[in-house]
Amino acid sequence: MNGELLAVNGLLVIDKPGNITSHDVVARLRRITGARSIGHLGTLDPMATGVLPLLMGKYTRLAQYFSAAEKSYTGKIRFGFATDTYDAEGKAAGPDQQPALRLDVVRAAAARFQGEMEQIPPPFSAKKIDGKPAYKLARAGEPVELRPAKIRILRFEIVGVEGAEAEFTVTISAGGYVRSLAHEMGQVLGCGAHLSQLRRTRAGAFTLEMAHALDEMETIMGDVAALEERCVHPRTLLPEMPAACGDEQALGKLRNGAQANLPEFSGASLVKVFEGQRHLVGIAKRVVGTLFQPVTIFSGQ
Repeated sequence: MNGELLAVNGLLVIDKPGNITSHDVVARLRRITGARSIGHLGTLDPMATGVLPLLMGKYTRLAQYFSAAEKSYTGKIRFGFATDTYDAEGKAAGPDQQPALRLDVVRAAAARFQGEMEQIPPPFSAKKIDGKPAYKLARAGEPVELRPAKIRILRFEIVGVEGAEAEFTVTISAGGYVRSLAHEMGQVLGCGAHLSQLRRTRAGAFTLEMAHALDEMETIMGDVAALEERCVHPRTLLPEMPAACGDEQALGKLRNGAQANLPEFSGASLVKVFEGQRHLVGIAKRVVGTLFQPVTIFSGQ
């Protein structure tokens, strides 16, 4: 397929399968749709599955507004040994201690990881050191010294324990790594640990119930209407921003970079600007009263 054969602007939620990268998902969607402008909102590691929101077409310019989204996961932590990647795909950092886990002990350790804290990202991560991704330095055997980042864990619950594995659910702020959480749990219990399974159930406002399988997307190749139908309705995007409909004159001004009056009275700083019920024109910022300045406006129709 050549060019923008399915010229769709929208947000599509994919249920990422395991054993492929988030970039692989993007590449596959590009092949299915013929669209070049597709980007995901938050990488999932190859072993992880679940919610992967993707912006398509002009909507890729909205990525900045989703950067603070919290994420929820279910998964399993394998206790007994740590790995260099902090997950099951890495090399073991030592022998398996084969711990006899007790549910109350693991839950007590998890209770330490609640609220705001500092977390050191995994050495095999996309965090940059002097402009270079940490994982490239780690793969080359070079030292990786990452600074702790402030994160927030809103909920971390140990659901159960079976053998050397603990099943959990967690909700964590943007920038937080569940792999690091698993690694730190192993340090607290003194037996080492790594993430053995992970499934993202929510990313911001997007849930598994909204997600589509990649195989399903293969069946609609070339069908613009079917692709648009599977995209999240534009009115539900960025729910923290109210929506304002502009008339032809106001929209013309905003598209040309000029300020315009919009019928919006909630007092919010940023608003989503619509032409009709479904056509998202972009984002505008309040100047004063009902006067708004264009911030991210899509040109054309």
